[in-house]
Amino acid sequence: MSPTLIGNSCVVIAALLWGTTGTAARLAPALSPITIACVAMGIGGILQALLALPAILSSLAQLKQQRRLLIIGACAVAIYPLAFYCSMDFAGVAVGTVISIGSAPLFSALIENRLEKSALTKQWLGGAFVGVIGISLLAQMHTVPLAGGDPAQASFSVGVALGLLAGLTYALYSWTARRMMVNGVISRAAMGSTFGVGGLLLLPLLIATGSPLLASWQNTAVGGYMAVFPMGIGYLCYGAGLARIKASIATAITLLEPVVAALLAVFILNETLSAMGWTGIGLIITSLVITAWPKRVTVSD
Repeated sequence: MSPTLIGNSCVVIAALLWGTTGTAARLAPALSPITIACVAMGIGGILQALLALPAILSSLAQLKQQRRLLIIGACAVAIYPLAFYCSMDFAGVAVGTVISIGSAPLFSALIENRLEKSALTKQWLGGAFVGVIGISLLAQMHTVPLAGGDPAQASFSVGVALGLLAGLTYALYSWTARRMMVNGVISRAAMGSTFGVGGLLLLPLLIATGSPLLASWQNTAVGGYMAVFPMGIGYLCYGAGLARIKASIATAITLLEPVVAALLAVFILNETLSAMGWTGIGLIITSLVITAWPKRVTVSD
């Protein structure tokens, strides 16, 4: 099995796990989006660091050399879940996830273009164009019922803005982790240290807002699931994928996440999905195929 196929498969598993987070969060309505963000990425990040501790300890010299990337990535890790879960709270699970994750490949490729002088290929531009149309259709589906009231529309706009911030920070920490790997830091050390420091940054907020976690077994179960599965196992898979494929490709594959989130929102949370919404999902899947499809290599005599 080729490294690219393994990398793609690892990121697909991560995206499927991440797609469950919005629905899981809604199963514990007593938990604020800030608490959910802190327990998911805070505890999940520290758990990931503990699992990667041997790799981190053996890579301390390399991590010290890459401390600037580590600090930037850790700050992005801390900001991302706050923006992501608050976006879903303001704009709904389907739209919040779609905007956050759907914008990440665009930000990721632009970061690579500006900081690495990496060319934006026709394949990526085509996939991004199709993806943006799909994202727009899904978002438009929710703007129609909200347009009648200004407070609701303002809330939706805040949700979209937070979703874009989540997409930017997601792309940023993906890029910094990838750069550390390219610079010689092994995958588990790069991801574990980035998420461990990011998790520590979220601990004060978790302490301040986390008392409802112990108020019921359901709250505790949701918090535990978020920390262990999407954030723990999911990011281990994502790190394994980043070690084998470019950050822009990895973030493109995670366009599966909003599709999973939208489907779960329909079938479990009873959010409505119109024909326009289903079309948007279809276009996002098409965008994923276009962007992540392996390039054909031509061998000359």
